[in-house]
Amino acid sequence: MERKRVLTGDRPTGRLHLGHWIGSIRNRVLLQQEMDCFFIIADLHTLTTRPEKERLAEVPAMIHDMVLDYLALGIDPERSRIFVQSAVPETAELNLYLGMLVTLPRLERLPTIKDMAQAAELEVMPFGLVGYPVLQAADILLPRAHVVPVGRDNLSHVEITREIARRFNYLYGAVFPEPEPLVADVEVLPGIDGKQKMSKSLGNAILLSDDEATVNRLVMRMYTDPNRVRADIPGRVEGNPVFIYHDEFNPDRDEVEDLKTRYREGRVGDVEVKRKLAMALNDFLAPVRERRAELAARPGLVEEVLAEGNRAARAGARETMARVREAMGMTYYRD
Repeated sequence: MERKRVLTGDRPTGRLHLGHWIGSIRNRVLLQQEMDCFFIIADLHTLTTRPEKERLAEVPAMIHDMVLDYLALGIDPERSRIFVQSAVPETAELNLYLGMLVTLPRLERLPTIKDMAQAAELEVMPFGLVGYPVLQAADILLPRAHVVPVGRDNLSHVEITREIARRFNYLYGAVFPEPEPLVADVEVLPGIDGKQKMSKSLGNAILLSDDEATVNRLVMRMYTDPNRVRADIPGRVEGNPVFIYHDEFNPDRDEVEDLKTRYREGRVGDVEVKRKLAMALNDFLAPVRERRAELAARPGLVEEVLAEGNRAARAGARETMARVREAMGMTYYRD
């Protein structure tokens, strides 16, 4: 029986943080045990909001750091393929064809596109940003993925891909499976400032490669219960970032429950709660840091992993595009 194929990935933003582990990487490590996984580093997607040459010059180093983090966290290049979007030229051709199968009003209804434009402080919506979901559909359909891990906020993008796949198959014949979203029911990890989401751009992230001293310093800065000005005042545990992190990263459940009880009763200070969290985080991160340092010391490793992943992605893309052109009748005047 053919194993199902998975496509998911990230924009190249450099070193990953704890939110990436909770939100996606942890799930990918599990998925690679049972499915054929393709993990795309979507460098072309950066052009939709940050096309400046200075920004593009930073991308290779960001890709390198991201791959090191992937490997240190347990992504196995023997089981999975890590590849760079721009290394697969067939992406552009399929993107062109798929763009003919969806209307502008349909794309404009996606709230995430407007959110991206607002976050990038764009006064006018670029054509490429409006077409972002089509390029994303090309990424998913080129390997003919069956499964797309996704957060609830991006379910609409997978639905666009499914609509485009149905439209293509109706017009030209069955080429693409309709990919199913795999919604990870995970807690969104807040930033250390209590903001809704951890983000390097907001300066509220703990990186997976941060050293012990940095982790200690960042944890001691963490937002807790703003109404608790003394340790003897009962505090709020629910929604408190420090306890959200304890729940995710502290394996000593008895300790966590004891801290929660004493916090609610005003019998423990924030300093003790944070120190124990810092210890738990450093216990979790120590083997990741060690593994990352070992990998970084191996010259050419990242390039080798990407070269193999790019070859596999291109081979699959060539096969898909041969089927696409044949189905569409677009084989004339081709060598």
